[in-house]
Amino acid sequence: MGTYFQRKKRGKVRWRVVDAEGQRLGRLAARAARMLMGKDWPDYTPHEDHREGLIIVNAGKVVLSGRKMESKVYRRHTGYPGGLKEIAAGKYLESRPQELVREAVRGMLPKTRLGDRVATRLRVYSGPVHSHSAQKPEEFRLS
Repeated sequence: MGTYFQRKKRGKVRWRVVDAEGQRLGRLAARAARMLMGKDWPDYTPHEDHREGLIIVNAGKVVLSGRKMESKVYRRHTGYPGGLKEIAAGKYLESRPQELVREAVRGMLPKTRLGDRVATRLRVYSGPVHSHSAQKPEEFRLS
């Protein structure tokens, strides 16, 4: 007895639109990563690319719980000595909300080549308008 893995045929990307207004950042990111990996479909196969695309709108209206706006810090390094840059989550949300959401979702995807490929189909917009109507995305409400 073996485990059956269905082989996927390369097809068109199925796009979904998610409204992030009033959603908590971590829960939104976890649900988005799950959707991008294709885990919502009954034919999910861990090593296959399920051709899921996700458009997140209203990223500027996500919510962080507790005191995370002041206490949560995002760090990056320029590569030069003494080049550690820090920014608080509240300031990051004001200046680049789409990057905050993209970084949260990317952190919940696998750290593999498949995760890198899946992350390219994530589109995040800080406002309610997106330019992907040609892909005919379907509205998706997070529960």
